[in-house]
Amino acid sequence: MLFQRDSIFFYSIFASMRRKKAKKEFFEVEVIDAGAKGKSIAKAPDGKVIFLNNAVPGDVIDVQTFKKRKGYYEGKATQFHKLSEHRETPKCTHFGTCGGCKWQHMKYDQQLFFKQKEVTNNLQRIGKVELPEVTPILGCTHPYFYRNKMEFSFSNNRWLSLEEINADKTIDNRNALGFHIPGMWDKILDIDKCWLQADPSNAIRNELKAFAKAQNIPFFDPKQQSGVLRTLMIRTTSTKEIMVVVQFFLATKLHIETIMGFLKNSFPEITSLQYVINPKGNDTIYDQEVVCYHGRNYIFEEMEGLQFKINAKSFYQTNSEQAYNLYKITRDFAGLTGSELVYDLYTGTGTIAQFVAKKAKKVVGVEAVPDAIKAAKENAEHNKIDNVEFFVGDMKTVFNSEFINTHGHPNVIITDPPRDGMHKDVVQQILNILPEKIVYVSCNSATQARDLALMDSNYKIIKTQAVDMFPQTHHVENVVLLKKKNLDFYE
Repeated sequence: MLFQRDSIFFYSIFASMRRKKAKKEFFEVEVIDAGAKGKSIAKAPDGKVIFLNNAVPGDVIDVQTFKKRKGYYEGKATQFHKLSEHRETPKCTHFGTCGGCKWQHMKYDQQLFFKQKEVTNNLQRIGKVELPEVTPILGCTHPYFYRNKMEFSFSNNRWLSLEEINADKTIDNRNALGFHIPGMWDKILDIDKCWLQADPSNAIRNELKAFAKAQNIPFFDPKQQSGVLRTLMIRTTSTKEIMVVVQFFLATKLHIETIMGFLKNSFPEITSLQYVINPKGNDTIYDQEVVCYHGRNYIFEEMEGLQFKINAKSFYQTNSEQAYNLYKITRDFAGLTGSELVYDLYTGTGTIAQFVAKKAKKVVGVEAVPDAIKAAKENAEHNKIDNVEFFVGDMKTVFNSEFINTHGHPNVIITDPPRDGMHKDVVQQILNILPEKIVYVSCNSATQARDLALMDSNYKIIKTQAVDMFPQTHHVENVVLLKKKNLDFYE
């Protein structure tokens, strides 16, 4: 036992020494680049890369590292000797604490520069594909207040600032309505003004919070799994329709009537007012009943005269303006003449399929989520589009030879997969049937590049176009047009 205790003692000392050794300081280091996941990049004197969260390329800083890996450090800037010309004063008072909008301290033109650079580097370094002249990234006309969907969480455990903690004052009310602190599932940052969604989003959130506090309605306790108010979702459309969904953890009829009646009377502009009672351990509503309290149980988004019905569970691109631009680029890249059979893989609610349908002979959409396909069919019927068909199933199994034989050999494939990219079996099936053109829409250029590499022997990249859907963040979409080699279908 003595030996064991001594071993534990010396191991703890050794581990502590290793941690201290791993934490290094570097002085007057220039930040030289922006990298993945919104981090900026500097070089340590020993040649290793340093990944930083709180600096902008062009800053000259002192760095405190807190992680050491074989080829890099992770750290933070502790002192700024020179501020970059690319810096911007963040508009949001919550910047740095909130986990969103990590690039708000960088001028928007530089955000676009680094997004374009990331896409091009991924295609060249990961995909190792030959690129045409790269079309400049399409920026967002409105880099603030661009989101059409926001979700906020209620909590009785508000995140306290360092100043509040050091003030040594008793805080009686820690209710909050806002966002989760990164890495802390039980802490909510109370939001005064969010710069992501246009009015009346901030007014709805703040007035509902004040009213609930005044009425002493309990906010959700994530540790005890108790309380009444759980989440608030606000959706808006370019047609000025508004959906508000309040999620209750446990609620009486009086609680529901009090909250929903307040919203109905205070914000008559709400098109769809709904609620959910969800006593589960998680706050996802996809397996829960959504009750319409007032108005319709859906709102409409519109694009070129097409209307898309959006309910509480629907997926829709969260930047309506840029979604329209993204779909126009996709349609332009496809170069449809009216005679083509088009497959739209990972079709979602069929927005792209319906958007290109008037230029095609027929469009066949495939998606794994049954509710999404149901919505796609309803929207197509509503829009009186009769040359689209939608099918549900796991892409890697439903998209097979039998499916092709039944529905026809596509001239064009449009694919818009999730962040993980296309399954290798889907890529192989595309290579089996070799359509004339492929338009690949991606929210992750790294996995897009991987898939393009698999198709490189059969396809040539004709065009590539990045689109900024999410200003103030590192996220970027990219559209690539592929043409089958040895065929001249594209002019």
